[in-house]
Amino acid sequence: MTQDEESSVRRRLSAILAADIAGYSRLMGQDEAATVRDLKGHQTAILPLVGRHGGRIIDTAGDGILAEFPSVVRATECAVEIQTAMAARNQDVPVARRMLFRIGVNLGDVIHDDTRIYGDGINVAARLEALAEPGGVVVSRAVHDQVLDRLDLAFEDLGELELKNIARPVRVYRIRPSEASKLAAGPRDALPLPDKPSVAVLPFLNMSGDPEQDYFADGMVEDITTALSRIRWLFVIARNSAFTYKGRGVDVRHVGRELGVRYVVEGSVRRAGDRVRITAQLVEADTGRHIWADRFDGTTADLFDLQDHVTAAVAGALEPRLRQAETERARRKAPADLSAYDLYLRALPHYHAMTAAGHAAALPLLEAAIARDPGFAQAVVMLARTITRGIYQGWQADHLGAKRRAEELTRAALALDAADPVVLAMAGVNFAILSDEPALGAELVARAIEVNPNFADGWLQAGWTAVYNGQVELAIERVAIAERLDPLSPDIVQVWHCRGAALYFARRFQEAAVTERRAIAARPEHAGQRTYLIAALVGLGELEAARAEAETLLRIQPSRTLRRTRETNSYPPWMMDVYLDALRQAGIPE
Repeated sequence: MTQDEESSVRRRLSAILAADIAGYSRLMGQDEAATVRDLKGHQTAILPLVGRHGGRIIDTAGDGILAEFPSVVRATECAVEIQTAMAARNQDVPVARRMLFRIGVNLGDVIHDDTRIYGDGINVAARLEALAEPGGVVVSRAVHDQVLDRLDLAFEDLGELELKNIARPVRVYRIRPSEASKLAAGPRDALPLPDKPSVAVLPFLNMSGDPEQDYFADGMVEDITTALSRIRWLFVIARNSAFTYKGRGVDVRHVGRELGVRYVVEGSVRRAGDRVRITAQLVEADTGRHIWADRFDGTTADLFDLQDHVTAAVAGALEPRLRQAETERARRKAPADLSAYDLYLRALPHYHAMTAAGHAAALPLLEAAIARDPGFAQAVVMLARTITRGIYQGWQADHLGAKRRAEELTRAALALDAADPVVLAMAGVNFAILSDEPALGAELVARAIEVNPNFADGWLQAGWTAVYNGQVELAIERVAIAERLDPLSPDIVQVWHCRGAALYFARRFQEAAVTERRAIAARPEHAGQRTYLIAALVGLGELEAARAEAETLLRIQPSRTLRRTRETNSYPPWMMDVYLDALRQAGIPE
């Protein structure tokens, strides 16, 4: 273009609205005549809104709308009103036949003549429209910054995105117009919360502008829903109910009231070239508080493997985060309002503290939970597990009597619910440690993992049962899975302790000593991990260091003797002999 030609070009700053109908080709394929009729009816109602907001129609080719506005505020208001109007028009239309607009709004410099406009400002609006969910509005940062304090709208920052054929990344925001969401959903009474923690996994947002990614995102959401449904202490909304929100900008508070859930899982899928990024987050519905969030990156080379990985990671992370959130909620409740489940939750932090004081605090809470609900299998098995831990830590004075009671409680919990993975895992490790049935313990824990493959604590207990069955390399593999599923677990010290024990029996003494020292640094009062450090130091030939650690152990746990160690563990004879001999060399009394 010559300088004269450049000077003759007319430019102006305009707000551009680009819209089209999601799934229009599918609708046409189902019924062309009905689709054309419905489109014309919608256009008759929608197109006048552009003029009413001071804009002008540039193009209405096919199912699309391209409009220009001198005011970015008016353009954004128009986009929201279009979606509100369409939500109302779709209210009585079968879901499969609804026409849902995607809308993008951009503010940019355009070239114009008497009839048309041209330039990157339009191209960006078109790319934003492709990113919008059906029924939603997406805007550029230029729009967001202009309307933020002028319109009563909620925005979600989607980050800086690479848009096709646009030279520089564009920061993108999604608008969540609450009134449109309410109209789209229709008037519904709030459902009461169930008597256990409740969660809904909403359809993930496809931010790629590629319809093919919808199948991938939907499949992943279905898998996460299925994985969470295996957690018996959770109430999980069915996939069909959750997917009624697909393509709609929703407020999690609204979803919580409509579905009667305390928690909502949201996420997005974004593809750029052969790279795929998935984000997921857990939100408390009534407050909007974010409890957990993460992102996962992969390639399109094998989307099914990526889907499986993300499903396992998300489900594995959500289970402990939900339990932690519920525990915090139980702490806030007044004592008079505590249910058996609340008492059980209040006991968990004391159990995980792994101290004598924590042990003493957990026992009465669990006893009270069982008194209120004798059929509460998780509370029964957790009481058994707490007693078991107290036995080998020296916190139970009558260790033989405590051992008998722990076994009785474990069998009672299995009789109450032999399908719950928490019950199976805890019962399994109790049997492995305290009885002559370590193989039964391993079988129970294997069933727990089969029921819920993403149960981090189940994998930890699988590690312990493998140790007690003499399968030390298998134990190391299993605790690695537990740590990968829940690296921030309150019981992570037990993961390190189990790994240290397995490393000791694998004669990897240096690694065992390093691992157990790490566990001791986190929980100095925990006697069990110190015994394996002592044994590892003996294995390394560091007898002075081993004897110094033994003196510390006996100050922490004066009741520790070789006889008590033999009576409270059920290792195979070859392991027990090696372990006791190491402790004997370090000075632990007979």
